[in-house]
Amino acid sequence: MAADTEPLRTQADLLRRGLADLRAEDAELASILDAEVTRQHRTLSLVSSSCAAGPRSLAASASALVNVTVEGAPGRRHYSGCENVDRVEALAIRRARELFSAQYACVQSHSASNAIYQVLTALAEPGDTILGMALEQGGHLAHGRVEAFAEANYKAVRYGTTSQGEIDYTEVRQLAMAHRPRIIICGATAHSRVVDFQRFRAIADEAGAIVLADISHIAGLVATGRHPSPIDAAHVTITCTHKQLAGPRGGLILSGRDADTKVPGLRSSFRRVLEQAVSPGMQGAPAVNVIAAKAAALGYAMSPPFDAYMGRIRATADEMACAFMARDYEVVGGGTENHTILLRLRGGISGSIAESALEKCGIIVSKKRGPRENRSSFAANGLCIGTGSIAQRYVDAQGCRQIVDLVCRILDQVQPHGEQKYTLEPVLQEQFRQQTEALCTMYPIREYGDR
Repeated sequence: MAADTEPLRTQADLLRRGLADLRAEDAELASILDAEVTRQHRTLSLVSSSCAAGPRSLAASASALVNVTVEGAPGRRHYSGCENVDRVEALAIRRARELFSAQYACVQSHSASNAIYQVLTALAEPGDTILGMALEQGGHLAHGRVEAFAEANYKAVRYGTTSQGEIDYTEVRQLAMAHRPRIIICGATAHSRVVDFQRFRAIADEAGAIVLADISHIAGLVATGRHPSPIDAAHVTITCTHKQLAGPRGGLILSGRDADTKVPGLRSSFRRVLEQAVSPGMQGAPAVNVIAAKAAALGYAMSPPFDAYMGRIRATADEMACAFMARDYEVVGGGTENHTILLRLRGGISGSIAESALEKCGIIVSKKRGPRENRSSFAANGLCIGTGSIAQRYVDAQGCRQIVDLVCRILDQVQPHGEQKYTLEPVLQEQFRQQTEALCTMYPIREYGDR
């Protein structure tokens, strides 16, 4: 039998055949995919939401499960032929509940933003008030920004942070009592402090609100006990599976002690209304191959190597924060309590300029407004730096100092011309890029870190 007509009976057969066919029959696409792998290995990512998905998750997402038509929950599908799909989703649910000590878990959401919208649809009526963290203070677009679904369907009120980057809990309470929101969202995309979920719950109970916690950026720290868990403090918790869990791009919806209590103003429990909001409410067929990849990532997240990985994330964040301060850069709050460093730039360099100049030298960062800064993110003079990716490279204390030194030397050579234009000598740029690649060679990506 010819090689290209042999039956593909295992996942390994499918992966081998797929890779061979891609290279033989679509060299253009294959070369782009290879180029991206090369780019990731030759650049240093300091993006707070960044880490590399492990090979097990990548393999699971390329599985034959994608061929199965699925709607509904395990054991209650609208189509037949779902025996193994049900087993995979049940496994992912069990692992999600165990990892986060949750009573309820939904693993079907296509992203964390989708999960937020599904929760809002389940628990609030159009026009209800939601209270969330302002985007410019470190919040997320999905929490109530004008351009997002939440603002289009609900009245969004926003709280901020203090000058030291702490959530302004006094303001949260004042706004909650003044506006009586249906839902209070706690969680951030650029916040370097511990979130007091219990305090949010106390404010919500006083104001008669529901608490929705978004732990997308700190899920791994929560899972390993390095950050307080919101599972029983919040009525509902959402997260994604790719930022700290080293899995595929997708979302989870979780609930703890409130899972089987009635939703205020409704006859059904949180568990019931959340299930209905996801399917058939806002989402049709789930991506079951991605659910398999989530199961792989959740399995890894319960292992000792993952716990060690989260330890490196915290250690490298502390090392880098200290190194930046030693170079006379202002770190908001004087340090970090998670994986994120909020850095104020100097010398008239905007975050936009720093982001662009560093990328040309092989270092990826995110521009960010500092606390109480009113300028746009393009004009603001802040960066949000995270350590998820460099922790996968096993960067040690000396390596952290080398990376910070390189970042600072690059920025010292940047000559800004306004808020977005600048010059950086091409010769220096190439030298810096070579130094970045040397660091990447010294500290190669090791993905899951258990090899």
